[in-house]
Parts: sequence; C-alpha cells; structure tokens
Amino acid sequence: MRLALVVTSDSVFRGERRDEITQLVRERKLFELVSSVVVPNRLGEIRAAVLSAAQQAEVVLVTGGTGLSPRDVSIEAVEGIARKRVPGLGEEHRRRSYSFVGPRALGSRADGYVVGNSLVFVSPGNPSAVSLSLDILAEVAEHLVEEIRGTAHGRSDERRGQQSS
Repeated sequence: MRLALVVTSDSVFRGERRDEITQLVRERKLFELVSSVVVPNRLGEIRAAVLSAAQQAEVVLVTGGTGLSPRDVSIEAVEGIARKRVPGLGEEHRRRSYSFVGPRALGSRADGYVVGNSLVFVSPGNPSAVSLSLDILAEVAEHLVEEIRGTAHGRSDERRGQQSS
C-alpha cells in the first residue's frame, strides 16, 4: 500500500533538527512511501499537507502534534477536514504504548481519521511511537482502506452469493 508522510515539527521545519522520521519509514519498508513533507505546527499548513497526501496515497501518517501543549494542533487540523473518525487506532496505540512508557501514554491524543478515501493516522512524533504506529497500520490498513472505499463489503457479498449457489 502507498503511504504519504506528513511530519509536523517546528524545529525540523526551521532546519534546527534533522528529520529522523522519513528515514525510519523508508527503513521499515512496511509501505511504499510515495511522499514526505515537513510542515510547521500550524493548522492551515497541516490541513493542506494532509489533503495533498490523501490524494497521493491510501494511507497518510501524520507525525507530531498529538500532545497537550499549545503548539500541538495536528489532531485539530485533521479533525477539521475528516469525514469520519477511526478511534480504535488511537486506542490501540495508547494500549501498546502503555507497556513502554507507562501512564504517560494516556496523555497522547493519537487518533485515526478518514480524509477523502484515505486512512489518516495522527501519531506522536518520536521515532519509537512512529515505529509502533507503522506496526499497527501494517496490521489493519488494507482492511480499513477496503472499508473506506466500500470494497470489503462487496467481496463478502460475492462470497455469500457463491456459497448459496
């Protein structure tokens, strides 16, 4: 499946820090990375990047901006353009994160959405959290994208028709 990456980070955008996330996604090789962009923590720029990414890939991974600080606006940016929420993605991310970071995992606002016909997951921006997000997406993305596009039900209807003939 194709994945487009949106890295939200003021310091990476300004060139004060190196983008570690794009290389991590490439090295993991769980998805075909079709685009990667770094944007600052600004609602309009995040929204524009996500809308563009959703045109290019079945799965969009937004990293960073899931905390509670005033600069963390990725969730608000994506909520404003999403047509549905997929809360199980964030719930699973927090569940798995708990074993690594304990109760601090509960402060993450990681969450999943549908933008256009793409699955969008907003993940915490640290490399270990992104790696976990990729693992979760690798397990469920194909099924969820089929659901979003209405093709999963068509297949099961066809199977039922074959069984009853």
